[in-house]
Amino acid sequence: MVEKGFHHSCLTAVRVLRVSLVDELEGQVDSLVEFLVCREVFTRDDREEVLCQLGPRMRVRKVLDILECKGEEAARIFLNVKSHYQYCKEADPPQSREYSKAKQKHKEVLRRRSESMLFYNSRHGEKIQFSEHYVNLLLVDGHQGLENKRHEVLTFGQKRLCQQKSAVHEKITPAELFSCAKAVRPVRKVLVSGVAGIGKTILVQKMLFDFGGNKDHLAFDFIIHMTFRDLNLIDEPTSLRELILRKNRHLAKELDNILANDNKLLIILDGFDEFRHYRSCDVDSFVTEPDEDAEVMEVIGSLMQGELLPNASVLLTSRPAAISYIPVGCIDRFVLIAGFSLAEVQDFFFRYFQDRTLADRMFSVVSANELMLTLCYIPAFCYIVCCILKESKDLCGGSPKTMTDIYVQYLVALLRSHTQARAETCLQDQRAGAIQQLSDTVLKLGRLAFKNLLEHQTLFYSSDREVAALEGSSLVSAFLDKTIAEEPGFTEEVYSFAHLTIQEFFAAVYCAVTDHPLPDALERTSCPRDVSNSGHLDLFSRFLSGILSERNASLLSRQVGICCHKEKANAYREKIIRELRALCESGAHILNHLHCLFEQQDPSLALDVQPKMLRVNVSDETLSQMDYNAIKYFLNLTEGKISELDLTGTGISCDTLRDIQHLLGRCESLWLGENNLDMEAVQVIADVLKESENIVYLGLGWTNISDDELLVLACAIGVKKKLQELWMEGNRVSYRGLLSLSDLIPDPLKNVVAIWNDLTDREPECMQTKASITVNFTDDASWAEWQKWVFKRCEVSSNEKLLMVLHKVCNISTHHFEAQWTKTFYSQLSQLIKSRIESCTEEDMCKKLKKFDSFLEL
Repeated sequence: MVEKGFHHSCLTAVRVLRVSLVDELEGQVDSLVEFLVCREVFTRDDREEVLCQLGPRMRVRKVLDILECKGEEAARIFLNVKSHYQYCKEADPPQSREYSKAKQKHKEVLRRRSESMLFYNSRHGEKIQFSEHYVNLLLVDGHQGLENKRHEVLTFGQKRLCQQKSAVHEKITPAELFSCAKAVRPVRKVLVSGVAGIGKTILVQKMLFDFGGNKDHLAFDFIIHMTFRDLNLIDEPTSLRELILRKNRHLAKELDNILANDNKLLIILDGFDEFRHYRSCDVDSFVTEPDEDAEVMEVIGSLMQGELLPNASVLLTSRPAAISYIPVGCIDRFVLIAGFSLAEVQDFFFRYFQDRTLADRMFSVVSANELMLTLCYIPAFCYIVCCILKESKDLCGGSPKTMTDIYVQYLVALLRSHTQARAETCLQDQRAGAIQQLSDTVLKLGRLAFKNLLEHQTLFYSSDREVAALEGSSLVSAFLDKTIAEEPGFTEEVYSFAHLTIQEFFAAVYCAVTDHPLPDALERTSCPRDVSNSGHLDLFSRFLSGILSERNASLLSRQVGICCHKEKANAYREKIIRELRALCESGAHILNHLHCLFEQQDPSLALDVQPKMLRVNVSDETLSQMDYNAIKYFLNLTEGKISELDLTGTGISCDTLRDIQHLLGRCESLWLGENNLDMEAVQVIADVLKESENIVYLGLGWTNISDDELLVLACAIGVKKKLQELWMEGNRVSYRGLLSLSDLIPDPLKNVVAIWNDLTDREPECMQTKASITVNFTDDASWAEWQKWVFKRCEVSSNEKLLMVLHKVCNISTHHFEAQWTKTFYSQLSQLIKSRIESCTEEDMCKKLKKFDSFLEL
């Protein structure tokens, strides 16, 4: 009865409060309706129906009538929104005429600043109307993991594909960033993260554009926009007041009132990852007054942590690479920009080409290329692809197979555009010199890219020596974006490549065609244990491999006039062969090396590897289709038995299992643990077991299989009778399921590990004599090595995956703690949970982790 009453309380409250709601909301009904449309509670037709009513009170009544038809969830969201408006109304001081005039003036300024968007590169200095070219971005709650092990753009690829398939995230509009129905406290500080080129600055421009256009549903009186590119130029102590007035002198007279009314103030800090001092913002020394002078990182840190203007709202944008330096404990909401959907990619093509027929034809070209289509989910990539298609009218040199192919064609397309534009003014005998000038400029851009990539720098200033060397080249604007950072008394030009990956590509070009040695981080990869997990140079190394391939080297020589060092190309090929052989024999992580091999597109390289043991470890990373393409490319070129294939924790799907089924049958050891395998996926594995003469060891731990799936596997194992060990710890198998294996023990199955399963039913007598089945821990010293392996898995797991493991490993009897290795294991696990709790920013997740922490302390 209590539950029933609770479920009807919101709709009932709307009915009971109907009269007072009309009085309360008549002054803000229009903005309220806009907000309900943004939340998809109301449709556009609903909005039109409301706006057709005569007078604000009739409009409120129509809103309430529509809510009656919408049901309980709509009523709940409405009341939450209403409470937000009521809070703002109670907190609002009466506005003076001057305050209102300043507010309107500021909106006009922001509207003017945001009405044109500078496209992803500005080679023609072309400015385009923002309203005509803005394409919706997908915003969802959450953020990319703080401990990234891969290049952020590569990490995005597979996460975006997962989101496309699951579609479980609730979309957020820009107007909703500071109003979360699930929040237990007012949302004041919001962190928006996303990979390079995903649209963080475009989102900021959208908010400024809407606010300047009097879309009051943003619920602020003033928005102050600052970029970290500008803040980088400040070397002297400063105050928040000075920071605001640097670009907003028109607010000088009313700034005291604006700051006093800080609950109606939004401060946007764009590009935290570009801040020179981003590693120093978790400050211990705070400023609490807007007029107090301090170092710029102290002012910004105090603002972010709520010590300065505690009631003000702050929106911070950043790439994932810098998130670990943000004092995340002060963040109320994490939002991730997830790029485009397929429909939005099509919309982008139409807005870019401005011709429906041409846009549809170009989109068809891209749709036929899986690699290009996958990249188009990132807006900046989408632009790069459109640029290639526009300049080449198709795909020069055939359809790209690799990342390097795409970027080489991008370089050629822009250079072709540049040379064609100047062809009429150049005499024939001047063209050779012009090509040489182009190649010189490409190398200068490459030097700039390479030097700064190694130093993790993406911004370059006009005072930098490498930037000064490019002065006077008309080609520079084709690849570098320029912004003007203004300071009182002077301005400075700030440059960046149109996208992070373009910088990495130019850096690879420079490294390939000069005698500059490889970066130390790449030289160290010859020793697998020394490989860094940051992934910082992953894409650079793939580009380098692709550029040094014969086909791309030849294309660059013909089209751009730059030649790769033959000695370096040969040395690099030998390096790939040597390192792949070592990684295959050691079983170390091999994925990026497989991508480097794939970029070469030279089958002879794979044939030359010839390791003594073929072990392929690509575990612990959610793999994209591009990753599987690289894996298949290598294994299809090898012959014979695959000693080990480790796909643990890769998020492998049934379709992918079916796609690589012919490779699975060649494996002696096949590890598929920590993937959610349904019956359809298990059936594929069963088909492999029925046909394979090779599989001896099979790992299916933590895959969520139950008795039904085990029965299918048991029937398959009985066909060839080759499988000797089956690891299926942490699943949902009961003794009833284990009975299906009884006829297979001890021949062929010599070892079955079924600990941490649902073995709550009574153990059958026939199972008690089956020594080959392990359902509980023993004092056997061999478990110590297994314990180390499990703990390592826990260390690299996300909090969500760690919880899944904890549910299993903590569901044991106390007498199992008696063995020394178990004491060590659970002690380490307890310390790991404590460290996760300290760094956890999600309240619900903290509660769940603390529950297990308490259990382990008993």
